[in-house]
Amino acid sequence: MAILKFRAYLEEDDSVYRDVVIRHTQNFFDLHEAILKSFEFDNKHAATFYRSNDNWQRGREISLEKYDRPYKAPPLLMKETTIGSEIKDPNQKFIYVYDFNKNWTFLVELINVSKEENPKITYPSMIRKEGIAPSQYGTKSLLGERFTDVEEKYDLTKGAEGFGEEGDESGDKTETGAEETEGGEEDY
Repeated sequence: MAILKFRAYLEEDDSVYRDVVIRHTQNFFDLHEAILKSFEFDNKHAATFYRSNDNWQRGREISLEKYDRPYKAPPLLMKETTIGSEIKDPNQKFIYVYDFNKNWTFLVELINVSKEENPKITYPSMIRKEGIAPSQYGTKSLLGERFTDVEEKYDLTKGAEGFGEEGDESGDKTETGAEETEGGEEDY
């Protein structure tokens, strides 16, 4: 039985990755759960894989479920599709997108195929971890669940627009203008 080793890393930061081993007969739902567990993410959101090429272009979709959106071709379903059936290349690549609102994108690459199964490992399993995984919900790990609720309610992740600069500039002009007026009176 073939054992596949995949490296899953964040699209934005390839220094943060997890290596996951899985049997070729297991399905994409198993891989989906293994990736989420390895990055310490919950399993509450929609997800999909795309078969990809060396240029990371999105190909055939392998989805958690059929979503209400237009498709060029109907997606394969994770629970019905074995990983081995979608390996077309010895360096096969997949793009994994989790939580369509936050749009977590992971690049998943086949890095090794082994015929030997390790009896000490329960498949799928994470066998290597590099870098600190990002917090799934922003600042949750630092400030707790309560701040996460506030952050999501008021959408604080977009940044602090409108703070500081505009008020500071008008304040400076007023003070400078007042000084010039006083100085101007002395010249008469």
